Amino acid sequence: MISRYARPAAVAIWSQETKYRIWFEIEAHAATRMAELGVIPQQAADAIWEKGRDAVFDAERIDEIERTTRHDVIAFLTHVAEIVGDEARFLHQGMTSSDVLDTCFAVQLCRASDLLVEGVDRVLAALESRAREHRLTPCVGRSHGIHAEPVTFGLKLAGYHAEFQRARRRLLAARDEVATCAISGAVGTFANVDPSVEAYVAEKMGLSPEPVSTQVIPRDRHAAFFAALGVVASSVERLAVEIRHLQRTEVLEAEEPFDPGQKGSSAMPHKRNPILTENLTGLARLVRSAVVPAMENVALWHERDISHSSVERGIGPDATIHLDFALHRLAGVIERLQVYPDNMARNMDRLGGLVHSQRVMLALTQAGVSREDAYAMVQENAMKVWRGEGAFLDFLKADSRVVLGDDALEALFDIGYHTRHVDTIFERVFRR
Repeated sequence: MISRYARPAAVAIWSQETKYRIWFEIEAHAATRMAELGVIPQQAADAIWEKGRDAVFDAERIDEIERTTRHDVIAFLTHVAEIVGDEARFLHQGMTSSDVLDTCFAVQLCRASDLLVEGVDRVLAALESRAREHRLTPCVGRSHGIHAEPVTFGLKLAGYHAEFQRARRRLLAARDEVATCAISGAVGTFANVDPSVEAYVAEKMGLSPEPVSTQVIPRDRHAAFFAALGVVASSVERLAVEIRHLQRTEVLEAEEPFDPGQKGSSAMPHKRNPILTENLTGLARLVRSAVVPAMENVALWHERDISHSSVERGIGPDATIHLDFALHRLAGVIERLQVYPDNMARNMDRLGGLVHSQRVMLALTQAGVSREDAYAMVQENAMKVWRGEGAFLDFLKADSRVVLGDDALEALFDIGYHTRHVDTIFERVFRR
């Protein structure tokens, strides 16, 4: 995790303090249910909660113990015993380390998911606001980076809104995928811990019992989770790349916010660089870098091994914290995006009306010209414009093969023709 690209709320989820608090709650809830079953004394379960509920678990002390035990959960339990006293011997009855680690990881991923959904919601709100603002602001649509036909800037943003609606659903599905609890003991057979303990802990921690845990929660769940994060990161990047292209000097249809006192270059005082969206492209790569390791974690040996553990200690915090930061950075860019409608109109006119070529071709076919001939004559006149020889409409009017009157030709160059269904699309995107 790079602190430069981290929000405190996301970092807190992965702190040592949070982790040990979750570990304690898992162990204490398990003890409560075991006391109800008569496995451990009720007074022991009460003492565990009484002495541990408000305790501050000392990460440095746990690390000190672990240097001897070489086992993090045992080090933690030893430290808890120092706080709770004799009753701590009833903790972890029939449980294995993975019961604590995997259930804790599930809780952390769920909390991180909630933050990510909040980030997406902020992106959605910003996109909807700016899309409605520019619902009918005309600009050129591009395919292969080349002028195609007119669209509106609001329609562009509406498309991204639809994509982030899908991102939200993916995150909710990903959260559901990993929201499972395992308290099943060694090799997952419940030989030394009653299944009702797992059900009780799951309910208290906001999770569902894992159907078959084999001592670890199956990692196909986590692979799906990080894959979903990777897709959301790619959606972030797609919008970031669009803004970067629109900010190019030769285009300048939209621009990141540039604040007073901000500097674009150490060498060139005139520069206004798209540093925020370039950063988003980089962050998306970082998030996606977690996907392949998560996939490789699926194939563990037999009932369990720990080859996944070191990977998840890295990708869990890194991917969620960086995506959380990226979503809020993207939302901020959209909220404050500078939009230049005059430049959009100027750019659309740069090719002298070529953006209307399809409509001219279709009108010719409606007038009785074969599609092949209509395409050929429209293209021939269009190529003159590409060569800088004049305006498209003028060439069409002068071409005797174009069997359309001047008034009819001029009507074909109406921008409104291309925007008349924008409201229909907006209704599809923004309906509640």
